[in-house]
Amino acid sequence: MKKIVYSLVICFTVFQMTSCKSEAKKETETTKEEVKTEKKAAFVLQDADNVINWTAYKTTEKVPVNGQFQKVNITAGGEADTAKDAINNAEFSIPVSSIFTKDTSRDFKIKKFFFGVMDNTELLSGKLVLENDSIGHANLTMNGVTKKLPFKYTLNGKEFSLNTTMKITHWQAENALDSLNTACKDLHKGADGVSKTWDEVALNITSVFK
Repeated sequence: MKKIVYSLVICFTVFQMTSCKSEAKKETETTKEEVKTEKKAAFVLQDADNVINWTAYKTTEKVPVNGQFQKVNITAGGEADTAKDAINNAEFSIPVSSIFTKDTSRDFKIKKFFFGVMDNTELLSGKLVLENDSIGHANLTMNGVTKKLPFKYTLNGKEFSLNTTMKITHWQAENALDSLNTACKDLHKGADGVSKTWDEVALNITSVFK
């Protein structure tokens, strides 16, 4: 009789241990599933196809010089259930090292003699604010100065497009502008023999959400 009772106790103990392990495994699998199915925002600005085009001007005839920044990082915000909410209040930083004009010599001069002369300008940083359905502004920091840069924009489905013109002198960057003009003196001469680098830069930024 004792042997029978002893056998039953052992069987019951083994069953309990197996059951506990099975429950623990189920809980672990459920936890993993919950992590995998964590909801992602419908619109993520960092994952969008972001293109930053700019146009600067040289000579008294105002000849355009086109370029891009090939990298932008979204440092805060930028995720929401609508495209507009994802853009509104998004904070960004743009490495000036990502500048690209299809001319390596020009890229080098802009980095060294323009941005390199400014204070704390390895990055251009700011925050986007949409005021209504067509206008907004960026609180843009450059040369250690933060200024409001007004812009107009359109938002069609998943495509956001922003257009504006910034005056470099509003960011107290006259020295940087003079430095670049000196480095490019002959290249910025027009038919009149005058070397000029304009303080205006047109910006066109597009973001196409995936």
